[in-house]
Amino acid sequence: MQTKFLLNYRNYVLGVDTEIPLANGEMAKAINFDNAATTPPFVSVMEEMNNFSKWYSSIHRGTGFKSQVSSKFYDSSREKIADFVHADLEKDVVIYTKNTTESINMLANILSKNKTNHKNVILSTDMEHHSNDLPWREKFVVDYVSMDMDGRIKLNDLKEKLRKYKGKVRLVTVTGASNVTGYKNPIHEIAKIAHENDAEILVDAAQLISHGKIDMQSYDTIYHIDYLAFSAHKMYAPFGIGVLIGPKKIFNESSPDFQGGGTIELVTHDYIKWADTPDKNEAGTPNIMGVVALVESIKTLESIGMSYLEKYESNLVDYALLQMKRIPGIKFYINPVNNIDRVSIIPFNIEGIDHFMLANILSKEAGIAVRNGCFCAQPYVQRLLNISPKEMEARKKEPKSSHPGMVRLSFGLYNTYNEIDILARALSHIAYNKKAYIDKYSGF
Repeated sequence: MQTKFLLNYRNYVLGVDTEIPLANGEMAKAINFDNAATTPPFVSVMEEMNNFSKWYSSIHRGTGFKSQVSSKFYDSSREKIADFVHADLEKDVVIYTKNTTESINMLANILSKNKTNHKNVILSTDMEHHSNDLPWREKFVVDYVSMDMDGRIKLNDLKEKLRKYKGKVRLVTVTGASNVTGYKNPIHEIAKIAHENDAEILVDAAQLISHGKIDMQSYDTIYHIDYLAFSAHKMYAPFGIGVLIGPKKIFNESSPDFQGGGTIELVTHDYIKWADTPDKNEAGTPNIMGVVALVESIKTLESIGMSYLEKYESNLVDYALLQMKRIPGIKFYINPVNNIDRVSIIPFNIEGIDHFMLANILSKEAGIAVRNGCFCAQPYVQRLLNISPKEMEARKKEPKSSHPGMVRLSFGLYNTYNEIDILARALSHIAYNKKAYIDKYSGF
């Protein structure tokens, strides 16, 4: 399997052989283990961008031939997006945004316009990215489904909170996979529980979309996903496009979140007739090149096979954990034995070395890019680090550089076992020579 991957899929990604300078002045191939933040682009995506650029023109209302070509592609692209996640375009709408964050903010604003006192509660979870927490706070009553000792969602607590609010929950909003631990949530089981309690479900699929198949399922089943949000920049497609999918009815009933060009059918000084969704929800000039990139990335992912991709990345995690367990002083914030229902993320620390310093050392000494900190999920990381509310109260006045955190590895389909070997050697050398590295990198 590894040989097949190295011969084929590593070459699918741009920049994998780029050399960067190390602290000693030597050059080394860059190793990117920060894919949970942003993935590098597929070669096919960049090629398609160049191919399409000769047809690049304004979207909608243009009579020129290039404008017609661009508009047709833009509109028909929604079919490809819907097919990728099994959305139903008879009932669903695919709306393009800038990213997952904007998608969730848009949904929060639209649902708040339809809010009633009867449905004024949002159930989030303790493991959410800030983008699936903060947008809801000023618009709804927000409560959080708690986690177990491993950091996984407690379905019993979800059920209890739904019973507690007695039909007042508008939406259960949950990540498909945590960007901190990689834990995948049982989204269809959560959908079932939500629907049985007269609530809907939003899945933040930003971390799930490029690691496995997503199926929104039919409206006829209780396991149906009502709303889905994700970003192209985490699935090997740059140029800033996000997606929000949900029932047409909801979006048609509300005025748009952003207003201006492209959102209306008729306007006078005292009258507005909004366009139908999705047009009215995509104010301004559409990001056609972002859509081109997203569509091509989906084609490439499908050609590789999501099941193969998922298996390969799981093997990478197993191999990395096997190598890293031998390093003295390492602490994992996942269960290192059970790699079930997780995407390819490993959060860890090395005892006695600050997470910021460790990430800096890996970059400067080995050319390895990782992420450190709280990954825009501070309440979840605080919980995993066993930091009490009282301790966090005391830390509020401390500078950002001294905030608690951890180091995160996140693998992509192009990463290799050899890169993990380089990582393991680097971590081992750091662990055995802590004082020397701390002295060298203090103050960086």
